[in-house]
Amino acid sequence: MKKSNKLVQAALVGTLAFSLNIPFASAHDELGDVNLEKGERTNYESINVMTIEGSKNLKFLKEVATPEMKIVRPDGKANSFGDVYAHKGFAYIGTHTKNGGNGGIRVFDLKDPSNPVEVAVFGNEIPGTWQEKVIVKTVNTPHFKGDLAVVSVQQLNSSNPASKGGFLLYDVTEPNTPKKLGFWEVYKGTRGTHELYLTTQGNKTVVLAANPYADYYSHGNEKDFQIVDVTDPSNPTTIYQFDPRTLKEVEDDFNGYHWQSPDQKTRPVFNHSTMVDGKYAYVSMWDLGTVIFDIQDPMNPQYLGRTDFASDQQGSAHSATVAQGGNILIETREVYDPVKEGYEVAYGYTRIFDIKDKSNPKLLSEFKTELTTDVPQEENNQVTFSKTVHDPKVQGNTLYLSYYGGGVVAVDITNPSNPKEVGQYQPENSDVWGVFIDRNYILASDIGSGLKVLQKNNSSLGGPVRQ
Repeated sequence: MKKSNKLVQAALVGTLAFSLNIPFASAHDELGDVNLEKGERTNYESINVMTIEGSKNLKFLKEVATPEMKIVRPDGKANSFGDVYAHKGFAYIGTHTKNGGNGGIRVFDLKDPSNPVEVAVFGNEIPGTWQEKVIVKTVNTPHFKGDLAVVSVQQLNSSNPASKGGFLLYDVTEPNTPKKLGFWEVYKGTRGTHELYLTTQGNKTVVLAANPYADYYSHGNEKDFQIVDVTDPSNPTTIYQFDPRTLKEVEDDFNGYHWQSPDQKTRPVFNHSTMVDGKYAYVSMWDLGTVIFDIQDPMNPQYLGRTDFASDQQGSAHSATVAQGGNILIETREVYDPVKEGYEVAYGYTRIFDIKDKSNPKLLSEFKTELTTDVPQEENNQVTFSKTVHDPKVQGNTLYLSYYGGGVVAVDITNPSNPKEVGQYQPENSDVWGVFIDRNYILASDIGSGLKVLQKNNSSLGGPVRQ
């Protein structure tokens, strides 16, 4: 039965103390931290994943299309699905690890949003990899003019000699016929680039890459956060790397990927995600919080500040976005191990900050749903990903959150100190990984079933989105 969400919100004042996070050992990482393949659902029973029966037409949001995801692999096997992005009337949906990965990026023509048509697949040429994330931007450089796609490439097995991780670059000016332009490889010992972002700063087009544990596996030669110049997409070149140990506030208490915080608790620190708005980059460094940089000069970014956590909160800064002209930061925390001694009993939820002064983010509120604190005793230390928030996106004063089993949750943040839930989309067996807003419709990506096209109940499709 569908669970209805309700807001649990608290206005917060004062300075928060730092917290800790004893890492949870999972399959993806030999360092004993979080599971970046967290969305894979190959055996629901064995990992005790909650599934929810839901409705396709709920308050504020309704489903207008859910295209059949064709099996396009030569071996006749189906993939699971990753994040979703839209550009110029086309949807780009990444693929996850089911059946050995190599699903690439699936492209859908959304000229008629109620009838998406799959037109291409690309980025699946490197053996033993999966392609979760894609960003597409229009760029204009002396080397390339058109629509450029960057695709994350992660290895299923880093010891596979035929495999490699990093990111691919494609020309998608004609989305029906993508053309490969280049590849950037991160140190082979790591699993590859997890999340990334594509932006233009000055006369350079750059990719901000999150490469978890690159520092560890490369023995310090490469870092978790790298900026790569892709002005010439055929020749991507690393121009900047960030080492969190250079921050004076943590340098004396930072050892490898674990930081001894001021309250004497141990926090994992690695780069999970990157996002850019204007001249600012927001880098999700897990228990170091959301780290903010000025990247106007991408060869010499300036560290500005970061978020922190209360002493009873697990950290887990997973993804970020901004609102209200870049003055409000939305930070989602992916906490899927909700019961740890010394911490609040809760799955991951959303935090909202005032960042008018980016050197000093101020926590305004926290947005929770009923799923956040719905922690039955028998689920102690079980992997129940579907109760944590995942990714945030904003359109105007509405925040959209992908929530795995919770589907997509819409939140009014007109008053960021008092966020209010205004809608939810929760299909049967919901496992929503990503959400994206494009014009007058919302896209969601479900790990098991793929692309969903959603519409606000008070709007119409309004004809084609592309002339």
